[in-house]
Amino acid sequence: MNTQIFPLPNRADLEISVPSREASQTIGALLVGAGHLAPENVQRILDYQKKAGLLFGEAGVAMGLLEEEDVQRALALQFGQTYLAPDSGLGNELIAATDPNCAAVEHLRALRSQLMLRWFENDARQAALAVVSPGSGEGRSYITANLAVLFSQLGKRTLLIDADLRRPRQHHIFGLPGRIGLSSVLAGRAGWDAVCEIKPLPGLWVLPAGAIPPNPQELLARPGFAKLIQALRASYDVILVDTPAAENCADASTIATRAGAALMLACRDATSVPRVSALAEDLRQFGVTIVGAVLNGAARA
Repeated sequence: MNTQIFPLPNRADLEISVPSREASQTIGALLVGAGHLAPENVQRILDYQKKAGLLFGEAGVAMGLLEEEDVQRALALQFGQTYLAPDSGLGNELIAATDPNCAAVEHLRALRSQLMLRWFENDARQAALAVVSPGSGEGRSYITANLAVLFSQLGKRTLLIDADLRRPRQHHIFGLPGRIGLSSVLAGRAGWDAVCEIKPLPGLWVLPAGAIPPNPQELLARPGFAKLIQALRASYDVILVDTPAAENCADASTIATRAGAALMLACRDATSVPRVSALAEDLRQFGVTIVGAVLNGAARA
């Protein structure tokens, strides 16, 4: 994915945090503590490291005493980054967790920084943002899911709400059952237990869409949805809301109005400028703040 961001200012957010216990430990100590390295082999690796001019992890792998995956997990702990094991159960679309050093994630980090400055940390402390686009396959679910991961990596309590009650995808991306979710909450058949903690990704929760209802527009238009978002604002620093394609139904405008703000998404070679302009005008008429726009380089769901 090649994501371009415009027309937001070129600034970066800074976060100062107290180092964790893991951050203060050597990589050898972390590997020993995790059971991936025998204590007596630490000095052997240190001796070889000095002789070969390698990093500790590289030396251990070269000696056959360590696996590359174990080294990457220990490095992630040292620098406060979540490391997902291959069997985590989360989808491969979550590149912010599975491939955090790729170019696409760097673009998303830049977007995260700008969203923090323009919306989530402004004077009004706005907390909810809907991700919208005109048509299907333009990447709303993909962008929303990865932004949620990145916000949680900042130490922000982050909630992702899948408000696409027509073709929901977040339960697939995060490996959730998806039977109970937003539709059940709005229908009065479920409570806070519908919100799922994503344990492999600390600080992240997902409210899946739940069962697809026969009346999605009516459920979203009821006062209960607005009250739900308002109540959730007290518990989370960041709330991101996935939406259905705007040109197929009125749901996206309703969701964005309840959230208060929208991030516009367009897909290169797929989304026309008139469609984006029409959606932007509709949102403005509903009083929705358009925080920014993103050009996604590859069509996705």
